[in-house]
Amino acid sequence: MAQVLEFKLPDLGEGLTEAEIVRWLVQVGDVVAIDQPVVEVETAKAMVEVPCPYGGVVTARFGEEGTELPVGSPLLTVAVGAPSSVSAASSVSAVTSASSASSASSDEGESSGNVLVGYGTSAAPARRRRVRPGQAAPVVTSTAAAAATRVAAPERTDGPVPVISPLVRRLARENGLDLRALAGSGPDGLILRSDVEQVLRAAVTPAPAPTMPLAPTPAPTPAGAPRGTRVPLRGVRGAVADKLSRSRREIPDATCWVDADATELMHARVAMNATGGPKIPLIALLARICTAALARFPELNSTVDMDAREVVRLDQVHLGFAAQTERGLVVPVVRDAHARDAESLGAEFGRLTEAARTGTLTPGELTGGTFTLNNYGVFGVDGSTPIINHPEAAMLGVGRIIPKPWVHEGELAVRQVVQLSLTFDHRVCDGGTAGGFLRYVADCVEQPAVLLRTL
Repeated sequence: MAQVLEFKLPDLGEGLTEAEIVRWLVQVGDVVAIDQPVVEVETAKAMVEVPCPYGGVVTARFGEEGTELPVGSPLLTVAVGAPSSVSAASSVSAVTSASSASSASSDEGESSGNVLVGYGTSAAPARRRRVRPGQAAPVVTSTAAAAATRVAAPERTDGPVPVISPLVRRLARENGLDLRALAGSGPDGLILRSDVEQVLRAAVTPAPAPTMPLAPTPAPTPAGAPRGTRVPLRGVRGAVADKLSRSRREIPDATCWVDADATELMHARVAMNATGGPKIPLIALLARICTAALARFPELNSTVDMDAREVVRLDQVHLGFAAQTERGLVVPVVRDAHARDAESLGAEFGRLTEAARTGTLTPGELTGGTFTLNNYGVFGVDGSTPIINHPEAAMLGVGRIIPKPWVHEGELAVRQVVQLSLTFDHRVCDGGTAGGFLRYVADCVEQPAVLLRTL
């Protein structure tokens, strides 16, 4: 006998509490396999394809594309054990054995427990819910209603009619509906509840388009308030707003900056890329300089635990870098940056940048940073006083590199000049440490050979 199981929006990790439905990957009536992605959702961290831990027939979907759902709310329902029910229609004597096989498989193979593959999710829910008479029918999308409309099938003359559950048979009997004259939308003509409900609705009056829960109605604009368009702070923009506001409230930050002659660094990059092999981007060289500087000034690779009133100096450098995308500002994280060379850093920057552009970064790739490198020079600006990426303790900013007059070896010359800025948490160090860090970075930019001492 088929069981109708409810699949709820799982906990996507990293403290996320809701997600927006971007695109449904299945329709009502589709047969899904275990761990098959069924919906694409957008969280405050990334775009994620959510796989279903059950295999069977999709009987209902909850939420239109664009609807924001909280974690734990229903996503869809799946009828499992349907293949056994369908095979039972072949002969009356096979019904008992098919039911036994379905019951056994429901204990062993109907779900994987991998709500999100690779995300370390918990086992599949132990509670299995059947749809009961009198329970409100799930709200199905307009696509589902269209899928449920079927032309009447040729009348069956013998053998049991395959239905997805006894509830469907009872619903048809109580309303005087002959199941033999109904074409099922499930596999091999399996009759679903939606098929019966569609016929019953059509017999009375066309039902209005199903409605989905709407976003909370915004509070009326106070009299005299300026008119304008109100844009909800949610998704990536909402997460950025919350994090930056917390950083500004909790972190007593300060900023120092210095101009540096980047001509020799640019020449060194040209020489590296002329030897063949993968091209090394400038940000990879700046990242390598950052990790060398953090090894000298570990105070800036730390976080503050105010509950314990301690500064926690971190052993590993997970380097975040700011990336502007169509979805807004994101900060992918290069894991173990301190253990990578320039070529490895360049490859990882390229991979994460492409994932950010396509919206396929995972939550794990967007969290856990210990220090941030912000190349705002790509926007054509020289300087900035950025807000620290909470709970980190510092951020290095790099402006545009442009030709400027510069005194070089006692003479005025046109050199490639860049402005570097360091915003730091004054609780983890004083200005002397921050100034020493920034000066070392500037020295490496001006004389890349300085790095050879630490390689």
